[in-house]
Amino acid sequence: MPPRDMEPITAPSSRMRPYGDTPRQRKDTSFSGSAPTAHRGRGKSCRMAAPGKVAAFRLPPLPTIGEIIKLYRLKAQKQLSQNFLLDLRLTDKIVKHAGNLKNAHVCEVGPGPGGITRSILSAGVEQLLLIEKDARFIPGLQLLSEAAPGKVHIVHGDILTYKMEKAFPKHLKKSWEDEPPGIHIIGNLPFSVSTPLIIKWLENVSKKDGPFIYGRTQMTLTFQKEVAERLTANPGGKQRSRLSIISQHLCTVENCFVIPGEAFVPKPEVDVAVVHFTPLVQPKIEQPFELVEKVVRSVFQFRRKYCFRGLETLFPESGRLKRTEQLMMTANVDPTLRPFQLSMSQFRNLCNTYRKMCDEDPSLFVYNYREELKEKKTRRLLKSTEETEKENEL
Repeated sequence: MPPRDMEPITAPSSRMRPYGDTPRQRKDTSFSGSAPTAHRGRGKSCRMAAPGKVAAFRLPPLPTIGEIIKLYRLKAQKQLSQNFLLDLRLTDKIVKHAGNLKNAHVCEVGPGPGGITRSILSAGVEQLLLIEKDARFIPGLQLLSEAAPGKVHIVHGDILTYKMEKAFPKHLKKSWEDEPPGIHIIGNLPFSVSTPLIIKWLENVSKKDGPFIYGRTQMTLTFQKEVAERLTANPGGKQRSRLSIISQHLCTVENCFVIPGEAFVPKPEVDVAVVHFTPLVQPKIEQPFELVEKVVRSVFQFRRKYCFRGLETLFPESGRLKRTEQLMMTANVDPTLRPFQLSMSQFRNLCNTYRKMCDEDPSLFVYNYREELKEKKTRRLLKSTEETEKENEL
């Protein structure tokens, strides 16, 4: 059962018509020249995957671009970074890169009008959980649920707050050391959600909770091309960033392929890439997620400067220089390297050394450089105000 803060959706009446069509249906069409599909109730099967493969159940046709724009008011929603992928050739390709989904349990994040959903169902999944925040898409997803009886469960809710540890049957759990379980997360993520969501899930990987309570659950997700390049960047690369370290120390990360922006409705200003994640049995940095994230964030906040400058912010102003030198010397890291030049082993050494320093001085665990800056700024303002008041008294 879904958590109480989410709203499960039941299948609609079979009398519902797809996307507000009138009894005088238009001719079957599909996006970007895909093969025609059959309407519900006409006694024909709907082809959803590669040519020659016919699904065992009927699915309603994808709406035309005009219908999507009119029904879902896309122009008003571009601020929410919603971009829909309706070309079944591309959605099939995304699902193919997720791996073998035969009899698998899949959670699709943000299915929207259901393009990827259809390809997932074509792959022969056992169960499909759809988590959709935008209520406008629920009727279309209900039609898919009706067309695939017993396979689809729809939750109207926010993936950022959904309790993923309750999303799948308990019997699917596997030991972390075993092969990944028959569970997959797939999603064409809105740009505004993708980075905070992957950070949240990477933290779940580190703690083996959330969707990773079942084992090394695999993820296949879309990101802006630039974000995907950051996730997979090697040392020395222009896109090497905090995301590179956080993701690669916990997962095998593969940049699968790029989807041009014009394939989406509405067309985004950037291209999109599909990225596949498989959690590692052993993380490359064996420290708590919060500590690794703190060290990595500190290093990259001054990306163009020497790494020494960023690492200074791990320590209070009193004794900062001495402690930073101690950290770099013990970790055997050249202080004149730029953040993007540091290897994973160097980040491991920095994190391990910083952990030892924190154990010796527990106040370092909670020290926050930005809070110190705010306090200094507040003190300066108070001092300036007091001086002004004294001058006015004279």
